[in-house]
Amino acid sequence: MRCSDGGSLPGASGGFNAGVVDWEQMRDCWFETDRVPQLLERVKRQEDADTWAELGRRLVLEHDLVSPASFAALPDLVHLAPRSAEARALSGRILERAAGHHGHDHLLVDCAGAIAEFGRVLDGHLRSRPADYLVSFRALLAVAGEYHWANALEGFTDDIYHVTCPHCGAGMTIAIGQFGCYSQVWHGGEETRRELQPAAETELTGSGRWMHRIAVRDRQETLANGITYLFGKAKCPDCASVCNVADEYTTENRPVMR
Repeated sequence: MRCSDGGSLPGASGGFNAGVVDWEQMRDCWFETDRVPQLLERVKRQEDADTWAELGRRLVLEHDLVSPASFAALPDLVHLAPRSAEARALSGRILERAAGHHGHDHLLVDCAGAIAEFGRVLDGHLRSRPADYLVSFRALLAVAGEYHWANALEGFTDDIYHVTCPHCGAGMTIAIGQFGCYSQVWHGGEETRRELQPAAETELTGSGRWMHRIAVRDRQETLANGITYLFGKAKCPDCASVCNVADEYTTENRPVMR
């Protein structure tokens, strides 16, 4: 499929996973198999905060781990996503953890059709500049397989990233937000900072260009500006060498898909 800005998303082919789920084989994060389908049926009939809260706890454990039921529930959640912020958020949380060591990659593959449909839903939703923009933007990153950004991006009000200088090995803190955009190194109680150099729009490529185009399209100025710094350059406060922030963060944090 393609976004309205011309960027591509994976998973363009495949059905919407309309097959019947054998829920007896799909344990949730509480090692139970009967409760998730009951909760799904309940939210299909009526939005209920307590039901969504329990469903979230059963499908994403402690904001980190997922279970077979998490992937089995995705088609139903995606079906609800066009009209439910809770469904969009929970689908996103599941996909943000899809690259983890959950041992259920075959179930994730079976969700290809639902994931592609979720990408289409999110792309249309983002264009309306909704209240849950950042949550939905991160979910779209997860749909695109950008798991490290989906889990790290906080909207650039006060984002903090940690990278290692590829030249001298210093541990750098990268700050992007309302308090400044800089690289930082501490030695004891002494702090040294260097201003970040943002990438020009014409210099952005790959994921950075795609993310930036969506943010600009949707008039998300803070997000778009932050992305230029995230995909820009940092000078190491220790050795003064220059590196690309996104390249170093990606190298250290992008999960290896099996």
